Amino acid sequence: MRTSAGMRVLMLLENNAYPQDGRVRREARTLVGAGHQVAVIAPAHPGQAWREVIDGVRVYRYPAPPPANGLVGYLIEYGYSMVAAFILSLFVLLTDGFDVIHAHNPPDTFVLVALWYKLLGKKFVFDHHDLAPEMYYARFGGIGNPVVYRALVWFERLTCRLADHIIAPNESYKAVEMQRSGVEASRITVVRNGPDLARVRVVEPDAELRAMGKTIIGFAGEMGIHDGVDYFLRAAKHLREDLGRDDFFCILVGTGDAWDSLRQLSKQLGQEEYVRFTGYVSDEELMRYLSAADICVDPDPKNPFNDRSTMNKMLEYMALGKPIVAFDLTEHRVSAQDAAVYAQPNDELDFARHIALLMDDPQRRRSMGASGRRRIETELAWVHQEQRLREAYCAIKGDLSLSHGQA
Repeated sequence: MRTSAGMRVLMLLENNAYPQDGRVRREARTLVGAGHQVAVIAPAHPGQAWREVIDGVRVYRYPAPPPANGLVGYLIEYGYSMVAAFILSLFVLLTDGFDVIHAHNPPDTFVLVALWYKLLGKKFVFDHHDLAPEMYYARFGGIGNPVVYRALVWFERLTCRLADHIIAPNESYKAVEMQRSGVEASRITVVRNGPDLARVRVVEPDAELRAMGKTIIGFAGEMGIHDGVDYFLRAAKHLREDLGRDDFFCILVGTGDAWDSLRQLSKQLGQEEYVRFTGYVSDEELMRYLSAADICVDPDPKNPFNDRSTMNKMLEYMALGKPIVAFDLTEHRVSAQDAAVYAQPNDELDFARHIALLMDDPQRRRSMGASGRRRIETELAWVHQEQRLREAYCAIKGDLSLSHGQA
């Protein structure tokens, strides 16, 4: 049943499970707190029930497709996921009902599900996590099929033009939505990927790392082909062989499509003594590892996708008060400002030089860390972003009331 205060919202998520996807989790909880009824359809992680309620959010899950490998694999994954999500959406429609369908990309093909429900009078909100056309080229190492790229642009345009409202993660994405898809600024709300400070917090540092007596360099995040961990591994080699430093140790937390190849690359570079890959860890372990780090790195290389995207790992480093070394990308500077030092884009030796610079300047590290933490607390934390999401939904609710002839 619809509550008197809010709307019934159905969220669609494909590229992660729920509640593992942090942005979707924060948004769903915010909307529940604002009086809306929220359901989420997502793929299941092993051991997750197909249906449950988490913090007031109704969650419906379908069996996850096998990991995609190459273009054909992604087409199979997305096709299967669209069918599975549509079937579950019919179940939600017939049981709880919904007024708004809120699709989180990728993929942008969720528009095919949303289109059906727009014909039934439902509102469509597009949550633009990733620039799919640019991500396609980045994921395949800058080499891709122009026909596929044009198809992705077409789906993005269709999605943006059919959406009643768009949630963008930053001003760069908003500009793309306006310029490439012709969307009016009034239909876009920027809701940044602010960290939840109840989760991202300094804890007792990992004792084994601190006992090494070396500068601890931390990385935490996705390890895909386009995430630049290979750039960092080669930078660490420069740090040893060209700059003569052996007083450091790298802790790399996370998994991804490139994880196995990155471990192999580390061995080829002779990094076993200096680099540890932890794989997936719990939030508690992640906070211990990052709390032990003296410097954190964001090695995303410059390309049209990374340059416009806000990286969650950078915001989490800032929330923990850690100084950052990153390549000089547009949204890196918007996010971190003085909390990071910026190497020449894609220059691994320059990246190593900036790491060495911070290794030798603990006072600057402290100043940078304090600047980042202050920026998170005063501007970027989720508590500052969720009001924008509430305001967007107030506008959507007003439009829905008008279209239904309600007071």
